[in-house]
Formats: sequence, structure tokens, C-alpha cells
Amino acid sequence: MIRYYDRQGQPITDTLVWAKLFEDQAYKRIAETTLADGRWVSTVWLGLNHNYGTGPPLIFKSMVFPSQDNMNELDCERYSTEEEAKDGHRKLAEKWSEPMRDEG
Repeated sequence: MIRYYDRQGQPITDTLVWAKLFEDQAYKRIAETTLADGRWVSTVWLGLNHNYGTGPPLIFKSMVFPSQDNMNELDCERYSTEEEAKDGHRKLAEKWSEPMRDEG
């Protein structure tokens, strides 16, 4: 099983190549958004397949945090392509921007 992929979804067979890309913050960063209430949405390329079942490799991840200084995860989504990751980032930012509703 192939474990490492570049941003275009092409396999990387040399772990050192993946590690060099992973250290490059500009290569790794897909999008980031600070919401009006300070919550932070971050989407990155990980390049490491997090799909442990069948289907395409999941090599991108979006996470929502209380702030850039508080890394307690509030939400997380994984994606196979950069396009999915960008769309997912936008959707998470919209979801977490919505006002809280009293369901009571």
C-alpha cells in the first residue's frame, strides 16, 4: 500500500521526498480563515494517506480550533484532492460562522 502522496495525488515512494515537502509551510498550507469570533479554520496537505479502508487516499485535512493559540480540535474533515480540500475549508468556515441557535 502506498502511504505518501504529493498535492496532485501522485504517489511518493521516497519518504525523504515527502518529508522535505512536509517541512515546506507554503507547500503544506491550503487555506486558513480566522472567523469573527476568533475561531480558526486551517486546511493543510498532509501527504500521508489516512484512508485505512477502501477508496481514494485521504491526504488533506481541515480542522477548526477555538483560536490559533488554542489547538483543541472542534471539528475535522479529510479529503482526497486539493479541490475537495478548498471546498471543504469553505464549507467548514461557513458552518462555524453561523450563529449558535438555541435548540431548547
